[in-house]
Amino acid sequence: MSAPMPPFTGFDLSGFWQDSDYARKEYIEAPPGADMIARVEAKLGYRLPASYVALMRSQNGGIPRRNCFPAADIGWAEDHVKIRSFKGIGECKLWSLCGGLGSRHKIDNWEYPDIGTYFGDCPTAGHQMFALDYRDCGRDGEPAVVYVNQERDYRITRLADDFETFVCGLLPESVFYAEDPEIVRQDALADVRGAPFGSRLRKLCEQWPDPRMPAAIRRVAEAIVEDKGFFALDADANSQLMYAVQLLLLSHVRPVRSAEGFMQSYPGVIAMVGGGDFGTGRWASAFVEEWFRACATAGQLVQQDDGWRFSGEHRAAVLRTLFGDQAVDA
Repeated sequence: MSAPMPPFTGFDLSGFWQDSDYARKEYIEAPPGADMIARVEAKLGYRLPASYVALMRSQNGGIPRRNCFPAADIGWAEDHVKIRSFKGIGECKLWSLCGGLGSRHKIDNWEYPDIGTYFGDCPTAGHQMFALDYRDCGRDGEPAVVYVNQERDYRITRLADDFETFVCGLLPESVFYAEDPEIVRQDALADVRGAPFGSRLRKLCEQWPDPRMPAAIRRVAEAIVEDKGFFALDADANSQLMYAVQLLLLSHVRPVRSAEGFMQSYPGVIAMVGGGDFGTGRWASAFVEEWFRACATAGQLVQQDDGWRFSGEHRAAVLRTLFGDQAVDA
């Protein structure tokens, strides 16, 4: 009997990973040696598939270039699910398999079902995850890849029979978003101008003292669409203004005690809002985190006894940008 072929035979891993300062800082561990692999497997309680080890030896954790897997209506999109990152085999990086926000964190703190190893994050700040599912194969077997959706009562959907099949089946976003740019722009403008606010955003606006806040939010969103051709928040000035609006609204209701707390609250305001409501439908946490850090470094965000707030000067500047000289402060 011939020996089985090595994982990813005929598949080019050299172009799999997306390089960035953020990925190097947050995800990428040193190449995993046998001792590290054994230590991580012992902590997880599961043997990692040979294909997982092979992928991590090409780069130990990070952000893939091809990040979409075909699936019918199990997440936020109708025809695919999206993976933001793969967890490296290690303990040093926060997002690694045994890091502070690793596999066990989702089980112990987010009540994800204990079915195996959670290896992949989604762009939803933890509300959906990719996992190696060992329920059928045992702790030393070849696990299936599943998608676990916290928002749908932790529904588990099988995506692939094994990890290698899952990786080889990933497709670029362009496959799912290849539309006429002008049609996309017009649809996005119609949405930001008329889509109803989700319940969280609506309540936050109702609690803000200036009734013009909803119209101001729509103006900022319209400017974003006019500039980009679609509604997405990243590192441009209008996106950062929208981050500031959300922090204003959230901190008006209760203190923002930490950057982590803001990141937990953030997706439910605008980013991950579905059902035809006002929202981007996706987000990249790195842009929000970098904005928060930059504001804190510049003294625009200050930490007080009850939490993080804008400095008086920066708060006034944000309100003037939104409402002109007739701004009503909280």
